[in-house]
Amino acid sequence: MALKLLSVVGTRPEAIKMAMVIRELAEYPQQIRSSVCVTAQHRQMLDQVLDLFAIRPDYDLDMMEEHQTLTQVTVSLLSRLQDVLVREWPDWMLVQGDTTTVLAGSLAAFYQRVPVGHKVDHSGYRPSA
Repeated sequence: MALKLLSVVGTRPEAIKMAMVIRELAEYPQQIRSSVCVTAQHRQMLDQVLDLFAIRPDYDLDMMEEHQTLTQVTVSLLSRLQDVLVREWPDWMLVQGDTTTVLAGSLAAFYQRVPVGHKVDHSGYRPSA
């Protein structure tokens, strides 16, 4: 049985960093069933990267609306991602970064008891003394 993975991205930096992972996963269709969900937290910039790497999402939540608060974005993402998780029921959800998409995606996965694979880039991080 193939391992089911769901990669979730919402911003350009997430898509840039996840693009090679998503493309590599697609190289093993017998062993891995890879799905991609975009939240479109940053629609135009995200689409540029998806086009550049020829990534076609299986799910596009297209969740951004004018004048939303971060709370509204988070609540909307939790609900919409729950629907995707219930439909896909992946073995793992993969996310990258520290955005609202990652927060809501990880929380939605936790609520559905789906493990989360998460990578954070700390290259510019300098802890205070």
